[in-house]
Amino acid sequence: MSYSEKEALKQLPEASCWPTFSGTGEYDHMELIDCIDGLFIDVPSIPDFWITARLNTAFKGHASIWYTEVKEIHGRRNWPWWKSQII
Repeated sequence: MSYSEKEALKQLPEASCWPTFSGTGEYDHMELIDCIDGLFIDVPSIPDFWITARLNTAFKGHASIWYTEVKEIHGRRNWPWWKSQII
Protein backbone atom coordinates (compact mmCIF):
# COMPACT_ATOMS: atom_id res chain seq x y z
CA MET A 1 0.00 0.00 0.00
CA SER A 2 1.42 3.37 -0.99
CA TYR A 3 1.84 6.27 1.40
CA SER A 4 -0.98 8.22 -0.29
CA GLU A 5 -3.30 5.20 0.03
CA LYS A 6 -2.46 4.90 3.73
CA GLU A 7 -3.22 8.58 4.22
CA ALA A 8 -6.49 8.25 2.29
CA LEU A 9 -7.52 5.28 4.41
CA LYS A 10 -6.95 7.31 7.59
CA GLN A 11 -9.37 9.95 6.28
CA LEU A 12 -12.08 7.48 5.33
CA PRO A 13 -14.79 7.34 8.01
CA GLU A 14 -15.83 3.96 9.33
CA ALA A 15 -18.64 2.45 7.28
CA SER A 16 -20.74 2.33 10.46
CA CYS A 17 -20.84 6.15 10.31
CA TRP A 18 -22.36 6.19 6.82
CA PRO A 19 -26.08 6.87 6.33
CA THR A 20 -28.18 3.76 5.77
CA PHE A 21 -31.50 3.00 4.17
CA SER A 22 -33.82 0.03 4.02
CA GLY A 23 -35.77 0.62 0.83
CA THR A 24 -39.13 0.65 2.61
CA GLY A 25 -41.42 3.53 3.38
CA GLU A 26 -39.83 6.96 3.43
CA TYR A 27 -36.14 6.35 2.87
CA ASP A 28 -33.48 8.81 1.87
CA HIS A 29 -31.11 7.23 -0.61
CA MET A 30 -29.83 10.69 -1.55
CA GLU A 31 -28.24 11.07 1.89
CA LEU A 32 -26.10 8.00 1.22
CA ILE A 33 -25.27 9.14 -2.32
CA ASP A 34 -24.31 12.62 -1.11
CA CYS A 35 -22.16 11.12 1.63
CA ILE A 36 -20.23 8.89 -0.77
CA ASP A 37 -19.89 11.61 -3.41
CA GLY A 38 -18.53 13.83 -0.64
CA LEU A 39 -15.93 11.22 0.27
CA PHE A 40 -14.55 11.32 -3.26
CA ILE A 41 -14.38 15.13 -3.06
CA ASP A 42 -12.84 15.24 0.42
CA VAL A 43 -10.41 12.38 -0.19
CA PRO A 44 -9.74 12.43 -3.96
CA SER A 45 -6.93 9.86 -3.73
CA ILE A 46 -9.24 7.20 -2.30
CA PRO A 47 -9.53 4.13 -4.50
CA ASP A 48 -13.08 3.49 -5.70
CA PHE A 49 -13.06 -0.12 -4.49
CA TRP A 50 -12.51 1.04 -0.90
CA ILE A 51 -15.88 2.72 -1.10
CA THR A 52 -17.81 0.12 -3.07
CA ALA A 53 -16.49 -2.72 -0.89
CA ARG A 54 -18.25 -1.08 2.07
CA LEU A 55 -21.61 -0.52 0.40
CA ASN A 56 -23.09 -3.65 1.93
CA THR A 57 -23.01 -1.96 5.36
CA ALA A 58 -25.24 0.90 4.13
CA PHE A 59 -28.17 -1.25 3.00
CA LYS A 60 -30.67 -2.69 5.47
CA GLY A 61 -33.75 -4.90 5.04
CA HIS A 62 -35.20 -4.89 1.52
CA ALA A 63 -32.38 -2.69 0.24
CA SER A 64 -29.84 -5.22 1.49
CA ILE A 65 -31.61 -8.02 -0.37
CA TRP A 66 -31.69 -5.88 -3.53
CA TYR A 67 -27.98 -5.04 -3.19
CA THR A 68 -27.00 -8.69 -2.71
CA GLU A 69 -29.01 -9.81 -5.75
CA VAL A 70 -27.65 -7.05 -7.99
CA LYS A 71 -24.07 -7.72 -6.88
CA GLU A 72 -24.46 -11.45 -7.55
CA ILE A 73 -25.66 -10.72 -11.09
CA HIS A 74 -23.27 -7.90 -12.00
CA GLY A 75 -20.26 -8.53 -9.77
CA ARG A 76 -17.96 -5.82 -8.51
CA ARG A 77 -18.74 -2.43 -10.06
CA ASN A 78 -17.47 1.10 -9.52
CA TRP A 79 -19.25 3.85 -7.61
CA PRO A 80 -20.72 5.66 -10.66
CA TRP A 81 -22.35 2.39 -11.71
CA TRP A 82 -23.79 1.72 -8.24
CA LYS A 83 -24.95 5.31 -7.96
CA SER A 84 -26.90 4.97 -11.21
CA GLN A 85 -28.53 1.77 -9.91
CA ILE A 86 -29.54 3.38 -6.61
CA ILE A 87 -31.04 6.45 -8.24
